Amino acid sequence: MYRVPQLTRLATTGARIVTSSARGQQTAAAPEKIEVFIDGKKVLVEPGMTILQACALVGVDIPRFCYHDRLSIAGNCRMCLVEVEKSIKPVASCAMPVMKGMRVKTDSPLTKKAREGVMEFLLVNHPLDCPICDQGGECDLQDQSMGFGSDRGRHQNQYDGKRAVEDKNMGPLVKTSMNRCIQCTRCIRFANEVAGVPDLGSTGRGNDMQIGTYVDKFFASELSGNVIDLCPVGALTNKPYSFMARPWETRKTESVDVMDALGSNIVISHRTGEVMRIIPRMNDDVNEEWISDKTRFVTDGLKRQRLLAPMIKEGGQLKQVDWEEALYVVARKLRQTPADQIAGVAGGLVDTEALVALKDLLNRFNCENLYTEESFPTVNGGGIDLRTNYIMNDRIMGVEDSDALLLIGTNPRYEAPVFNARIRKSFIHYNLDVGLIGSPVDLTYDYDHVGTNAKALDDLLAGKGSFAEKLKSAKKPMVVVGAGVLQGPQGAALLAKVHQLADQLRSKQSDKSWKVVNVLQRVAGQVAALDIGYKPSVEALRDGKKSIKLLFLLGADEASVSRRDIGSDTFVVYQGHHGDAGAEIADVILPGAAYTEKESTYVNTEGRSQKTLPAVQPPGLARVDWKILRALSEIAGKALPYSSIQEMRQRLAQVAPHLTRYGEVQEANYLKQSMELTEKSSSAVNAELKPAQLELADFYMTNSITRASPTMAECVRAARKHQQNPHIEQPKRHTAASAM
Repeated sequence: MYRVPQLTRLATTGARIVTSSARGQQTAAAPEKIEVFIDGKKVLVEPGMTILQACALVGVDIPRFCYHDRLSIAGNCRMCLVEVEKSIKPVASCAMPVMKGMRVKTDSPLTKKAREGVMEFLLVNHPLDCPICDQGGECDLQDQSMGFGSDRGRHQNQYDGKRAVEDKNMGPLVKTSMNRCIQCTRCIRFANEVAGVPDLGSTGRGNDMQIGTYVDKFFASELSGNVIDLCPVGALTNKPYSFMARPWETRKTESVDVMDALGSNIVISHRTGEVMRIIPRMNDDVNEEWISDKTRFVTDGLKRQRLLAPMIKEGGQLKQVDWEEALYVVARKLRQTPADQIAGVAGGLVDTEALVALKDLLNRFNCENLYTEESFPTVNGGGIDLRTNYIMNDRIMGVEDSDALLLIGTNPRYEAPVFNARIRKSFIHYNLDVGLIGSPVDLTYDYDHVGTNAKALDDLLAGKGSFAEKLKSAKKPMVVVGAGVLQGPQGAALLAKVHQLADQLRSKQSDKSWKVVNVLQRVAGQVAALDIGYKPSVEALRDGKKSIKLLFLLGADEASVSRRDIGSDTFVVYQGHHGDAGAEIADVILPGAAYTEKESTYVNTEGRSQKTLPAVQPPGLARVDWKILRALSEIAGKALPYSSIQEMRQRLAQVAPHLTRYGEVQEANYLKQSMELTEKSSSAVNAELKPAQLELADFYMTNSITRASPTMAECVRAARKHQQNPHIEQPKRHTAASAM
């Protein structure tokens, strides 16, 4: 069984040693620093640091291929060789810990000669593919051969020729060119340690060593695209992006992902008004440096099935019109319809500015019927009036400080893949105890299956079962409940039970700032909508369908409201960027902008406000959503008091000040009040806690953008084929005991 080494990751800007015995309290006392000399300079470092990390503290750049901060140390590329006094040969700095009085030379003739020799061997079998390689321009091998290699080579391969390796088929996302592979094993370590899908491995030894899946099979991971970023050469590249553009030809825009509620930080590469690719941007508080495959490969969905011009339905057919005509028709309906017969529904991809603009517009017509597609309990514990009820109070990073985690009705592997990778990290390195209430699923780590329905919560409250003991003895327990299972008639009672359990666990803690209860939202716009004051229940709209005569759908594409629900005489206005379920039932269509085409605000599941920036312009006649609503308000005679993004941000600060504190998390501190408002009902909750996404095929298509993506459709087909014929039995997952 593959064993993940128990390594402590030390940041290059400083170090702290975290031990499992100190989890839930404080980091262990830092040991006394030791003195080492790097290129003649005295440096004080903490024991346990490697030479490579110590060199980074003083700004000395050590070349490396196999070493990566977030992976275990392999020490197999030998590019990081340095000279250490009294050592008979150069040492690999990535694997050698510092010792007191050690003298390291990173720029000596011996070091240079050793690195040139290593580079020479790496280039012996490397093909001359740079002119056609997608890695060209951002290739570590290119950069380091220029900076640390020799200007000549001695190997001519006149007898054997260059080694040739057959390419592997790893699915529709990752393209392989294994002739370029330098056996750094980063991809293998990522698959085993971070993704938890041990599909990749090496066969053979020496010159015959190959990396692959042993038998041709789909790399069945929701995080597989990260091996593209990890590969230091062009052996693993982005298959949909193949031969599309060079790095120096594209412009980069920093933004935020909206494929889930995590708010992963991303960089959008674009050229000539077209999004070419999406890569991760480092943020240790949110996504570290990983993103999900849905985030990375959804780019082609942004180009297809787009709404390019306003349309009005006449005689059962939609016809294209200009903006003036479309807005006048909607404005006339707004003025003519009584306030209690108007309603608005916001989808999960809608930005905060558009949510505020729609609410302000309908409020000016004395209408308060504003709903979100994603339902949520509005009673018990204050419902949506208290923010602590619907955000991840202990934050995404909190799982690394927790020593016991209970998942209720959620499958974080597919609902929030990067968060699931962080749970796995804590499970392996810190022996995190994980329990699950709900359908049994493969989470890439072992867990105690406490039960399949909500009755298991009553047992935990009563202290029954082994996991109840683990929760009670934990210093920082964490309960994460999926927003999906809080929908339905028993959602409020289930949330009340969760609060009761959290209150019971909090009462035994010394750290009163630890909140225990956390809600994992599924869509990017839900937290902001609840912060602003939307009602999270379209069931109320369905109940009053006879009275609704004007329905405004703002990016509502999940078929939460159908013609059967609202009646045939209801006038439906749809504003969004894709021709999906919402546009199908619309009488008027107003084309909006996607998240890559506007400056907007999104609030993630932990309540962190983040900002997107426009990478490209909206296609055709499409416009930014809040600007459409601003123009509509003026034509309707109820002009909204903002006409620029700066004025809109001032309005956001009036509605909720935390919405403009970008990068920060606003604390939710009303736990006591929430508990006092919770109905402590004696009736048991017996709802089946089944998450919506149970298998990999469910992961790829969850919103209008992914449904328009041919790449995501290919992934669904590949995942279903793999499920029917997985070729080989999956190895046993890591247990806490095997990770010791």
